[in-house]
Amino acid sequence: MRKVYVEVIVRYRIDGAVLPLAIVWEDGHKYEIDKVKDVRKAASLKVGGVGYRYTVVIQGKEKYLFFETTENKWFVEANK
Repeated sequence: MRKVYVEVIVRYRIDGAVLPLAIVWEDGHKYEIDKVKDVRKAASLKVGGVGYRYTVVIQGKEKYLFFETTENKWFVEANK
């Protein structure tokens, strides 16, 4: 498992909430986020990193998207 930093397209709501809309993978492919199911402070136990964990649905599959507050970067956990 590895940490993959990704570009994230976000909406900043008037109440201050950050809503990710899409991620752009390393190869430039854009994946729309269908739904944000949960947001909480959490660490990635698989690849390291502390911040906010977004539970999102992309193409019908539930995934974790992390915002690493120490680096001010977004990442996902990838198998390869």
